[in-house]
Amino acid sequence: MTAHDLLFELGTEELPPRTLLSLSRALTEGVLLGLDTAGIAHGKVHGFATPRRLAVRIQKLAEHQPDKQVERRGPPLKNAFDAQGAPTQAAIAFAKNCAVPVTELTQLTTDKGAWLMFRGTERGAATTSLLGDIVNQAIAALPMPKRMRWGARTAEFVRPVHGVVLLYGETVVPAEVLGLRAGRVTFGHRFHAPKPITLKSAKGYESRLRRAKVVADFATRRELIRAGVTLAAAASGGTALIEDALLDEVTALVEWPVPILGRFEQRFLSLPREVVIATVQDHQRYFPVEGADGKLSGCFITVSNIESRDPSKVREGNERVVRPRLSDAAFFWEQDRKISLDAHAAKLSGVTFQAKLGTYADKTLRVKALAQLIGSRIGAGAYVTRAAELAKADLMTAMVGEFPELQGTMGRYYAQAQGEPEELARALEEHYRPRYAGDSLPTSKTGHAVALADKIDTLVGIFAIEQRPTGAKDPFGLRRAALGLLRILLEGRLELDLFELLATAAAAQPVQKSGVTDEVYDFLAERLRGLLLEEPGTTTEMLDAVFANRPGSPLDAVTRLQALKEFLLLPEAGILAAINKRISNILKKASLGPDVAVNADTLTEDAERQLHQVLCDLRVPVEDAAAQRRYAQSLKTLVALRAPVDDFFERIMVMDDNIERRNNRLALLRDVQRLLGGVADLSRLPG
Repeated sequence: MTAHDLLFELGTEELPPRTLLSLSRALTEGVLLGLDTAGIAHGKVHGFATPRRLAVRIQKLAEHQPDKQVERRGPPLKNAFDAQGAPTQAAIAFAKNCAVPVTELTQLTTDKGAWLMFRGTERGAATTSLLGDIVNQAIAALPMPKRMRWGARTAEFVRPVHGVVLLYGETVVPAEVLGLRAGRVTFGHRFHAPKPITLKSAKGYESRLRRAKVVADFATRRELIRAGVTLAAAASGGTALIEDALLDEVTALVEWPVPILGRFEQRFLSLPREVVIATVQDHQRYFPVEGADGKLSGCFITVSNIESRDPSKVREGNERVVRPRLSDAAFFWEQDRKISLDAHAAKLSGVTFQAKLGTYADKTLRVKALAQLIGSRIGAGAYVTRAAELAKADLMTAMVGEFPELQGTMGRYYAQAQGEPEELARALEEHYRPRYAGDSLPTSKTGHAVALADKIDTLVGIFAIEQRPTGAKDPFGLRRAALGLLRILLEGRLELDLFELLATAAAAQPVQKSGVTDEVYDFLAERLRGLLLEEPGTTTEMLDAVFANRPGSPLDAVTRLQALKEFLLLPEAGILAAINKRISNILKKASLGPDVAVNADTLTEDAERQLHQVLCDLRVPVEDAAAQRRYAQSLKTLVALRAPVDDFFERIMVMDDNIERRNNRLALLRDVQRLLGGVADLSRLPG
């Protein structure tokens, strides 16, 4: 089958840097989906992304869809020919519709009758006839929260589109995309090569752009920047701090990267390290440089999008830009320290946390009470109360107002500056942790107490006002808060009763909602299940069994799960699980009142008396072991139930006609079920 390379490019104005890569991937996947749905064979697929273009190149794309074998059933045979055997109008019309003479039609005979039948080959559509719809559908499906129009056009895209390239081999595909006719003209670098570039074919795309000072491939450009920044830092005697997120953003801002080393005044190094990095990195998109001693050196590296004839001018321009930003930060640092954190905290009453949940001062009071409770449970010490009181104080500082990403961090610095104990100061920063997956956790029990209290208060409060996350929307970061809370409890080995903490938090909320404690518990349990399911050997059935008992703490759930895994290695485990399932099915169908108990005096059969006796013998050791969290021992002890339960089912008719006898036996089985389910609901296991 003949095949050619395909090139599709959208030439745009500067695209949003933080979404460029996701747009490129989505466009590539969308075009690929369209081709695969159409059944068009192809080779390798590659996406390109620069600030002013999104492109997709597909190698060896087939000229046609594959041919299809087609079968069509026509009119019944009795209606297809007249008495003389001549075709009727129905037969002639069917043949014409199939584009063949009547003589080329066949017959289909079944036990339900006979019909005229057409069997043939339907030629696959030409690829070029399908490409317009495929690329337009891929564009329509792109994840763009905000689209815009430009000029007098009705087409919408994230930025104005000024050109479309759609080449199949050396041929322009006749298609309209976003109101523009496809062609073969692209553009190079805005300043170095602004003239139009006429592409002969799809194959020369990358090399033609490279000659026009555009590195079209995102990953290639990214590595060029990393290598250039690293080299420039080394030339200054330092090491560049290269964060992946910043590297991606800078890659999305330039087409022809040129790293340039700049410097700022040494006096700014007296600022907290994080302030300098936030100014240089987050606000100016420069890469900070640190010296061999691990301290910031006063150098930074900017990545220019132009190869200047006088790089010193570019360097000086960037140095002029960063100097006032650092001067502002130095001013904030001085001004904020003129008043105490307590004074900053007093201003929290004027800032709303959430309209229905009150101000940050209200939240602080709730967090303080909850942190004190948590602190008393984990032995956190004397700093918890004050740490909770000051936890949000830095939100009112000028520095955090300018650099919101430094909340907590500046609280630590200001607390240290006013002589607070180190553990307390660090707790102000650490109570926000973990901020993201893989982030570090609080290091002290004071930090644990305040971090947990803050996250629980947010979770319960937002659930109380019925603003729980839906789909991809989670404006209060509740999923992140839940995962952070679970990580602190699990990795910190903190044994806390979630039901107690959630109920305490719920009672303190200004909005009271029935059942909110259970709702938040279920939300946390869902995330805990996800974490535990990642562990080797864990199945959904195991988690169903463990969480059926609604363990009060994540550590307890983990301990139960591990004990269940050990129990399932025993040969009797499957049998006991099957027994429990059988008992559950019997009790579901029976109407046994909750107050019905076993009357041992009316047990008449040896099998039922023996089962009752074994239950009496096992209850104390099984329940004591469970109460002491020796769950594995508790489950292993249950193995002794196998024989008497088997004998009971072999010899006893549970659903006896005598209602007293029947209820007594059902109550006996319910006692078995309760004992078997003390650690986990074994009926949830396959058996």
